Amino acid sequence: MKEFDKRMELEPVWKVLLRYLIPSLVGMLLMSVNIVIDGIFVGHKLGGVALAGINIAVPVFSLFTAISLWIGIGGATQYSFALGEKDIPKAQLIFTRSVIMVVTITLFLAVLAFLFRIPLANFLGANKETLPYVMDYMNILLVFGFVLTLENILSIFVRNDGDPNLAMIALIVTAVCNVILNYVFLFIFEWGVAGSAAATITAIAIGVIILATHFFKKTSHLHFRKFNFTKDALVKTFSIGLPSFLSELGISVFTMGYNIAIAAVAGTAGVAAFSVLNYSHSVILMLFLGMSSAIQPLISYYRGARLTIRETQTIRLASKVAISSGLFFFIIGLFFAKQIVGMFGNFEPEMEALAIMGVRIFFSAYLFMGFNFVMMTYFQTSGRIKMATWITIAREMIFMVIFLLILPPVFGAAGVFAAIPVSEMIVFVSVLIYASRQHLFRMPAESKIVKSK
Repeated sequence: MKEFDKRMELEPVWKVLLRYLIPSLVGMLLMSVNIVIDGIFVGHKLGGVALAGINIAVPVFSLFTAISLWIGIGGATQYSFALGEKDIPKAQLIFTRSVIMVVTITLFLAVLAFLFRIPLANFLGANKETLPYVMDYMNILLVFGFVLTLENILSIFVRNDGDPNLAMIALIVTAVCNVILNYVFLFIFEWGVAGSAAATITAIAIGVIILATHFFKKTSHLHFRKFNFTKDALVKTFSIGLPSFLSELGISVFTMGYNIAIAAVAGTAGVAAFSVLNYSHSVILMLFLGMSSAIQPLISYYRGARLTIRETQTIRLASKVAISSGLFFFIIGLFFAKQIVGMFGNFEPEMEALAIMGVRIFFSAYLFMGFNFVMMTYFQTSGRIKMATWITIAREMIFMVIFLLILPPVFGAAGVFAAIPVSEMIVFVSVLIYASRQHLFRMPAESKIVKSK
């Protein structure tokens, strides 16, 4: 039995989970802090309108990320399943096909979006004040967006290939480089919003180079193989990865929906206030994504190796971590909202008050969000695609849109900020009901934790 298989099948489940969870959380935390520092730099150097412009352009970034997650998670789930079955050639074929698909689709969409970039910016919520900043940021993203998707999919597969520490290191180096380059491009070269986008893309390219070193390790299973696209393979990849795509796409819907809703009730000051909240939200969102990323390789492998008890133990532990973390973040937002907003600069009193109120209301969503993310990933990797899809479209599409329509006319800006917390709570309850009926947290009757080899 190889070292990778020994760790996955013989070590205590909590230890295996920590082996993946800690690097994933550290990497995601630094990436999210990196995003926040972007906001701090732009806010202090260029002001609230520039910050709002970047926030409007972010959905384009999210779309590229969504594509890489769609194919990446869909492929990586099959990849880890194949490793659990000890079928290495099949795993390598899945890896090769997934990378080619991501790069090809991203390049096609980038060219299409670049041709219609001004109508796209207007559709996303740009106005006369924010349009110049939106265009400066978006142009860089569209031309070099494939670098982002390449880093995302390589990070997913490196983690699934048993090297979560290298994935973490790549994210750390990307974050540090982004901070340094943002300072240089904004404060020394004074390249404005375009400089911030260029710093981000350059840092991501460095992360790709670090991830590529995994190919030269003796323990690596990641090798490119000759393959053919087949209808069944494509359908399976897109089907499994669909919840991840919708989840990331939901971030774009969330950002665009909130920008439009808050602008309607509070104008540009409201959009700027939401941009501050959104930067704060990105930190916690990335941590929850880190939790879900940590369990995906484990659940997939245990499914392939038919280790049912270890699978159940993993999801129970991950759920406890997610709920505890959500409570902690809620308390932070409740008592330190003013300090959180103050990190992004000195704003007009109206904008500052809106942002503080937004943090206090919005952070209540974290009581439910982490659990929803973890369960979405569990359902996705365990073959319950319909339930995973329900969680994704309900929390940031169906219910969020409904509450953005009915709450603001009654409660104003507070109603806008409350839309996501109410949506997450409803989805949380629906997942608990489903899990209870399916006995998902009950340990299987089998007595053997490790299948004999």
